[in-house]
Amino acid sequence: MSASAQGPASDARSIRVVLPVHLRTLAQVGTELRVELPAEAPVTQRTVLDAVEARHPVLRGTIRDAKTARRRPLVRFFACEQDLSHESPDAPLPEAVVDGREPYLVVGSMAGG
Repeated sequence: MSASAQGPASDARSIRVVLPVHLRTLAQVGTELRVELPAEAPVTQRTVLDAVEARHPVLRGTIRDAKTARRRPLVRFFACEQDLSHESPDAPLPEAVVDGREPYLVVGSMAGG
């Protein structure tokens, strides 16, 4: 049985991620998914999104540009009621995300008139 089926290995962190409905459908995941990062790895938007894309390659290019890794224009990132969309992708995520109390949210924004 793999570590993900048993839960995170003791030397890994399990990060909760919530995707918008259309990306959940594309990745064929439920409301919330978990990605594991090595305990010694920094928990940043970049490392979490890299782990999401590694686990669900179909999502590459949907959240971030596939070449530049920059956030897509109509995608926003939130955690702990904070908009992290304009934060550095290498800034540490809030401790509540790191310890699994709060999810990291990928939100599709709306535009139009």
